[in-house]
Amino acid sequence: MSLLLGDIVAALGGLLEGDPQTPIERLAPLEVAGPQELSFLSNPRYRQQLAASGAACVIVAPALRALALERGPCIVTEDPYVYFARTTQLWKQRHSAPLRAGIHPSAIVDASAQVHPTAHIGPLCVLERGAVIGAGTVLKSRVTVAEGCRIGARCILHPGVVIGADGFGFAPHNGQWLKIEQLGAVCIGDDVEIGANTCIDRGALQDTVIEDGVKLDNLVQIGHNVRVGQHTAMAGCVGVAGSATIGAHCTIGGGAIVLGHLNLADGVHISAATVVTHSIRRPGHYTGMFPIDDNAQWEKNAATLKQLHRLRERIKALERSIDAA
Repeated sequence: MSLLLGDIVAALGGLLEGDPQTPIERLAPLEVAGPQELSFLSNPRYRQQLAASGAACVIVAPALRALALERGPCIVTEDPYVYFARTTQLWKQRHSAPLRAGIHPSAIVDASAQVHPTAHIGPLCVLERGAVIGAGTVLKSRVTVAEGCRIGARCILHPGVVIGADGFGFAPHNGQWLKIEQLGAVCIGDDVEIGANTCIDRGALQDTVIEDGVKLDNLVQIGHNVRVGQHTAMAGCVGVAGSATIGAHCTIGGGAIVLGHLNLADGVHISAATVVTHSIRRPGHYTGMFPIDDNAQWEKNAATLKQLHRLRERIKALERSIDAA
């Protein structure tokens, strides 16, 4: 279960400063890597960890080449983080048995569902009437793809994912809730990865759409009629309410909430735990959380916030009186 440094560089490129015959037994974080392990440094702020690391070899950017050589062997590449990601892929290709195409005997597949011959359908999956699974797509255990939902090529759906459950639609009537039947479906593009126990609701009238290259972490909730643009990524426990539109190349931090019917432009980045309450028309980094504090101090600050509107009105009145003087 090892790779030679020379084999890694031959497969992925980069400049090797060191012995190509050095065996690598494992990939490891910089601060704990040992003499038979490969690590990486992508953020210059952690250069002190580089000097102290016991790794057999460290992947670094050209700007850190000299510092890395003072410590020992290194692989020099323009983007160490991307290189490390490709190294993990190479490692898995060489050391893990590939998933075989086909449908596990315990899966339940409706006769009208379409499964590409190269797709992998794992144990206890359910594909309902009219579901479509594209080429090279992997459904791990207990994935449900509901009626009429479509998944593109080369997607990965982790255990417990539910695609196409009913959206949360109810009309108030005489003190009760009248169900609005969800008549749309879910359409997922190519190269999408969806984390464990994430749910994507079917649309009410039109489809919920997840475009190509989107990456969703575990326990993400996507409401009905949402549209998520290409190559957007969402961390764990994000919630997107119905009919929101998220642009391309956005990132949404863990636990953040996007309210319904809002629009986020391409290139919007939302910090963790932020609640997005209005549409964002320009790309950029947005944060909307109140920092943690000692509870007594937090209560004082919260009480002050409640007075801001009254203080604002008093200041405006003072300004008017000064202007009139």
